[in-house]
Amino acid sequence: MNIAVIIAIVVVVLIVLWAVGAYNGLVSLRNRVKNAWSQIDVQLKQRADLVPNLVETVKGYAAHESEVFTQVTQARNKAVQVAADPNTEPAQRIQAENDLSRAIFNLQATAEAYPQLQANQNFMDLQSQLKTLEEKLAYARQFYNDVVQKYNTKIETVPTNIIASLFHFKQADYYQIAEADRAVPQVKF
Repeated sequence: MNIAVIIAIVVVVLIVLWAVGAYNGLVSLRNRVKNAWSQIDVQLKQRADLVPNLVETVKGYAAHESEVFTQVTQARNKAVQVAADPNTEPAQRIQAENDLSRAIFNLQATAEAYPQLQANQNFMDLQSQLKTLEEKLAYARQFYNDVVQKYNTKIETVPTNIIASLFHFKQADYYQIAEADRAVPQVKF
């Protein structure tokens, strides 16, 4: 066999091996993005299950704060509905969850106005559970964004961008907070 043919075969084999490795790496990262989103989903489900108990506990002490309860209930229902729809885009899900986060914050602010509620053990337990869930959610969101960053970088960088475009790998969306949540809170005394 001619040495040029052998070199050409070796080069082709190396290119094919690289392409397979690049494709598998992209698939692996895409699956990590899906897994990270699923971890967020688990935490969001736990939070959605906890919210009605928290609302009912606060209702007993602050019956005249019906607007806050309505907001929380509507935001929770929307978040659960969006989560149940398999065609929901991540951006829609993120928006619904951000709305629920704002409603929960308003509920907690309302609860602070009732000292007898602050002394209620059931409320304190629910609030502690919610705090723990919010911390887990923050970690899960951070992990998700880290994985998305790695995946998107792999899609954009040479030479794996060639494989990514050939096989239609799409960039993943970051989990971002709503613009309204970026505002600096105003503290008044």
